[in-house]
Amino acid sequence: MKRSLAVILALLLCACGLLPEVKDETSGWSADKLYTEAKDEMARGGYTNATKYLEKLEARYPYGRYAQQAQIELAYVYYKDGDHASAIAACDRFIKLHPNHPNVDYTYYLKGLVNFNEDLGLMGKISRQDLTERDPKAARESFDAFRELVTRYPDSKYTPDGIARMKYLVNSLASHEVHVARYYMKRGAYVAAANRAQYALQNYAQAPAVEEALFVMVKAYDAMGMADLRDDADRVMHKNFPDSAYFKGTSGNKDPWWMLWGDAW
Repeated sequence: MKRSLAVILALLLCACGLLPEVKDETSGWSADKLYTEAKDEMARGGYTNATKYLEKLEARYPYGRYAQQAQIELAYVYYKDGDHASAIAACDRFIKLHPNHPNVDYTYYLKGLVNFNEDLGLMGKISRQDLTERDPKAARESFDAFRELVTRYPDSKYTPDGIARMKYLVNSLASHEVHVARYYMKRGAYVAAANRAQYALQNYAQAPAVEEALFVMVKAYDAMGMADLRDDADRVMHKNFPDSAYFKGTSGNKDPWWMLWGDAW
């Protein structure tokens, strides 16, 4: 039996030796050629090949004049090729290794952009998935990256777009918290509903969803018989949103203002 196994192994080794050797087409390429080929692939949308060339460039010429630029380009092609985890890792590594690089502002922007677009994939299809089922982690990380960009590099050409995306993210995160609060209200979890609404109020004070957050607090405290807290939330809501639709009810709806959500609860 042992002899048979030895013969089989010997045959397999011989067979392996007969296989054609896989040749690396980039063998002997200079850093300049690797970088040029990568840029050509990027221009054509060939991000997988661009990734291969840039990875080889970084491995073979880690201290050359293309090394740092290749690291930035690599983060970008990971992102464009749909490998978001590698793109974030590449951004973090570049920021750590080159905190004073002239283009580090772009790296913060790219990191925010990667998470921003991942967030759109999760949160952008409102009609197809309940917001309470989505993890806002990507949105928070995107916001943090854009905040770093705006704080550290206020004059960066990427900062205006970063600010605009931050505003969108704040509104999305606030809406998410309020949606979760409504979810709890519908199930009679009034403490959880009030806490989520209060969190939205404290952390996203300028977001449009704050109006609804206050309404949730009024309803939740009322349901729990906490009159003082209910009245406080009601006063704040009247002061900041005196013409709120939640006071008036919907057009043609004869239900009182606190029944505005009707069957949703």
